[in-house]
Amino acid sequence: MVAAVLPALLLAACQGSDGSTKAGPDDPGPASTTAVAAPEKSGSAVPAVADPEHAVDEPGPRKGQLTLGDILVWNPDSLSPETLTAISRLKGVVGAQPLAMAQVSIENKLMNVAAVDPSTYRNFTPAASAETQDVWDRVAGGELALDPELKKSAPITKAGYLHLGSDEQAPDIHIGAFAPQVGQVDAVVNETWIKTLGMKPDNAIVINTGQTSPESLRKKIEQLAGSKASVQMLDAVARYGLDPKVQQTAFLVGSVGEAVGTFNYSVLGGGRIAPEASWVAAHITTQQVPILGNVTCNKLIFPQLIAALNEVEARGLTDKIHPGEYAGCYYPRFIAGTTSLSNHSFGLALDLNTPGNQRGTVGEMDRGVVDIFKKWGFAWGGDWHYTDPMHFEADRIVNPG
Repeated sequence: MVAAVLPALLLAACQGSDGSTKAGPDDPGPASTTAVAAPEKSGSAVPAVADPEHAVDEPGPRKGQLTLGDILVWNPDSLSPETLTAISRLKGVVGAQPLAMAQVSIENKLMNVAAVDPSTYRNFTPAASAETQDVWDRVAGGELALDPELKKSAPITKAGYLHLGSDEQAPDIHIGAFAPQVGQVDAVVNETWIKTLGMKPDNAIVINTGQTSPESLRKKIEQLAGSKASVQMLDAVARYGLDPKVQQTAFLVGSVGEAVGTFNYSVLGGGRIAPEASWVAAHITTQQVPILGNVTCNKLIFPQLIAALNEVEARGLTDKIHPGEYAGCYYPRFIAGTTSLSNHSFGLALDLNTPGNQRGTVGEMDRGVVDIFKKWGFAWGGDWHYTDPMHFEADRIVNPG
């Protein structure tokens, strides 16, 4: 029965004595209570609104047919109303739900975030999510629903907040529920977050094909969606990982989005990817920098990288960076053992002094060097939930002037 698995899906809201949820992301707040999943009753309590500025109307009880997502179409730009209508009316399409999708960089991993209408999108999620009213009340209230598989790996604060991005200006959002989502979707918010996160409205659509084979509709959908769109077979993704037959797309939002633009790539063996040659030609270059010599990175970060290394030299810290232990900046591949892209794929990260700064350790990186890199727009992996002290990545583009 669905009710048996519901308590494991929900994360209690952090409420003050006045029912508010204004505790900061690093404030543990008062002890939370377990959100109990129960049938809807007249006059039953509704979860408090976590973020009034991002609240929408409560979705009410679920309506309509449960239809799992079979295909996900994801485009860098908004799909036109005409395109969305044409896809939804294809013979064999039983249900279709437009949504906004983008990726945020969190501790060198890209998380797929969808902004949805909680009253209709829920019908495409697994039954345990779709039938849990608290999940969608909390999403409507401005909170985030996160896939349970990310509960341990995501850098969630004690108060239950997640920083949606690597730059300091990225928003903190309270996690209202851990609930399975449509394939390829890691986290869900309501549509008021589209503007806050810099997403493109209606740039994706999830499709159910009923008894029709999803693969049989691929070519028709690709023709309607256009050459920029990625058409993912969610059944194949769920079982085998990313579908190597189709173009993959990364659409990164946040302050470094300009340095990435639209990143199309194909999947190769051994965890490698092949970005479009035109993207590489436009974004990746090799230059000589202080201390390290020739490095290959995204061309937009060279001014701040050179400025940081110049300051390292000026402050007498040159010997704290070891050129022979530099492990690269641009290398297009997945993070080991995953199908998540690293910021190294975009040439926005570099690894220094690797032997003494392995993942999960405090590391030996000189804190003066760390402070200089932070000053010039780089985040440091040593600050992360699961540390990576060799790793520095651009969390904002800085023009030294």
